[in-house]
Amino acid sequence: MPSNRYYATGRRKEATARVWISPGTGNISVNGKELDTYFVRPVLRMILQQPFDATEAEGKFDVMCTVRGGGKSGQAGAIRHGIARALATADTDYRPILKKAGMLTRDARAVERKKYGQPGARKRFQFSKR
Repeated sequence: MPSNRYYATGRRKEATARVWISPGTGNISVNGKELDTYFVRPVLRMILQQPFDATEAEGKFDVMCTVRGGGKSGQAGAIRHGIARALATADTDYRPILKKAGMLTRDARAVERKKYGQPGARKRFQFSKR
């Protein structure tokens, strides 16, 4: 692997992540903070590690990313998507593994809009015959 940086964009819900990976020791920084500081919940940190676990590349790359929009869960998903895309760019052997695991596909699910005259997206006011 050449010793330069690979860039990819990841998206999930309303969150967008810009991800740079470079060969290193496995350090991950999000918006200039350490991973443990930015994502306090262990589940969100686990989501970020999934592309490395699938490709058996733990500790081989340093990750630097900026993420905007959405909540913490959407941001974690966006970073995971970006890491997977960057890994596929860095090494072509990783692409089939990540594709099979479904990490290269952008999760298009988003919050459904609220309909006019109703209290929510799916909720309806109670019906009364009289």
